[in-house]
Amino acid sequence: MLISVSEFFGHFHVVLVHLPIGILLLACVFQWLERSPRFSSLHIATGVAFTIGTVCAIVSAITGYLLSLSGDYDEQLVSIHKWFGISVAIVSILMYYLYKRSTTLTSRTAVSALLFLLVIITGHLGGSLTHGSGYLTKSIWGATDTSTVQRKPIPNVQEACAYSDIIQPLLQTKCYSCHGKNKQKGKLRMDDSLRLMKGGKDGAVIVPGNDAKSEMAKRVSLPREDDDHMPPKEKPQLTEQEVALIHWWIATGASFDKKVRDLDQTEEIKPALLALQNVQKKKIEVFEIPTRPVAKASEEAVGKLKDIGAVVEPVAQNTNYIFANFVTATNFDDSKIQLLTPLKDQLIDLKLGNTAIGDSALQIIAQLKNLMRLQLDYTKISDRGLAYLKSLQDLRYLNLVGTGVTAKGVMQLKDLKNLQSIYLYQTSVRKSDWNELKKGFPKTMIDSGGYNVPLFATDTMEVKPPKTIKQ
Repeated sequence: MLISVSEFFGHFHVVLVHLPIGILLLACVFQWLERSPRFSSLHIATGVAFTIGTVCAIVSAITGYLLSLSGDYDEQLVSIHKWFGISVAIVSILMYYLYKRSTTLTSRTAVSALLFLLVIITGHLGGSLTHGSGYLTKSIWGATDTSTVQRKPIPNVQEACAYSDIIQPLLQTKCYSCHGKNKQKGKLRMDDSLRLMKGGKDGAVIVPGNDAKSEMAKRVSLPREDDDHMPPKEKPQLTEQEVALIHWWIATGASFDKKVRDLDQTEEIKPALLALQNVQKKKIEVFEIPTRPVAKASEEAVGKLKDIGAVVEPVAQNTNYIFANFVTATNFDDSKIQLLTPLKDQLIDLKLGNTAIGDSALQIIAQLKNLMRLQLDYTKISDRGLAYLKSLQDLRYLNLVGTGVTAKGVMQLKDLKNLQSIYLYQTSVRKSDWNELKKGFPKTMIDSGGYNVPLFATDTMEVKPPKTIKQ
């Protein structure tokens, strides 16, 4: 009961602490202005300000001490902040005493300078406790909290580590402020895998393999208005996709070292995983949807592709044109490429990167007459297969990264007048061939790479509706 009462009054600290900060800093400024005859009349106001500021500083120090008893904060940082806060209260009392005794202006100015510095340092430490280490200085020096990990681009989500690449960045941005190094509400610390699995004062928050019984999954799924909902409603919230990823990670065993490809993936979670792929994109090309009307894609044909793990969706609302992404399809090779034939009119965006297809598959792809974007990166294609693509007159984007194609093979496509971008990083194209390629493709951006080439996930093609013709 004693602890709960202490916590109740301690919570008033965050309300009261702003009073001494504002009032004492203002009093110090008044004190310095008094040195000028022009502002000598501020003497009475300065004394009143120091009196009120001193009372507020004492009350703030007491409530701050009570709040520290909760154990929700880093002990070392709390201890430093506490003693600086007590120092502010003591020096405030000293200033009040100096004004009552009407001591010299010089002595009061010296003590007020010390008080001003103490208030700034104490406020900075308090901000670090609430918002993270280096709260004041990180915006100036660009410092970051080294206990956290920054989200990095994910070229291939199936090769990403489920925890460090997907789940941990979510916890960092939405959970660490209350459950990190400096602050551990409910005795729960989430920035360390061992402490995360240990749980908080009410026990474990994760039951590996059972998201329904895991408190962590329950809390993030509650309505925002619920008092137990996490993160708190006034904090940045998890998206539905991020909540789904947390449930998926826990349901598949809450592994800290397994890759995404090693975990079971339902049809519902695949789009959420794909959306993470290459979160830092270099550029998004803008294309219009073809104006030619097409029939709706065969549901049976789409279903067969989804059965082998492909993601097939419309490229935009109110259109029958579709895209297909095979990044989550397992063992997709030339023997299955015929599954695309029934969709030859509707497919305008095809992502086959990192699959096992070869040159023979390009004979079928060449029949996709409306294709605008094609990703063949890290496949087994060669110059011989590229020759089949000469029929794709609407092709705008071609990704050949990591393939064995040469400049001679690429030059076979020079008559594709709509081609805007070709990506040739890590191919057999030699440096001496670049001038020839630029001459052969004068209106095409030829990218030699040296960085993560965009491998857009699901619907990353920005599309525009067909232009309407006025009657």
